[in-house]
Amino acid sequence: MANARINNRIRRLRFDHDEMTQEELASRAGCTRQTIIALEQGKYVPSIELAFKIARAFGVPLEEVFQYED
Repeated sequence: MANARINNRIRRLRFDHDEMTQEELASRAGCTRQTIIALEQGKYVPSIELAFKIARAFGVPLEEVFQYED
């Protein structure tokens, strides 16, 4: 399990959604811009609740935003 990793497509999805800002996404997901930055850089793994909120902000399934790789 130590090599497991959660990847995300947040930056790409923001760009594809009319270049949504980090601040805009943070507001829609109920978190801070710093959290979005850390997620995009792969330095933070979100709670399941936050992951769903981010997916909902983009209007896509969870798996389209986050991928689990082991």
